[in-house]
Amino acid sequence: MAKDVVCEVNSCTHWAEENKCSAESIFVAFHSSQEPKRAEETDCKTFESK
Repeated sequence: MAKDVVCEVNSCTHWAEENKCSAESIFVAFHSSQEPKRAEETDCKTFESK
């Protein structure tokens, strides 16, 4: 498991100083009809607007 999760989306309520993610868990999903093969085909569903 990753020790730190880096995130540059500072409009998220889970964003913390030094681009750290403070969420207790992270949910990443895909938005294509097939299994993703590129990062652009995934989304972070943990995002919550500040």
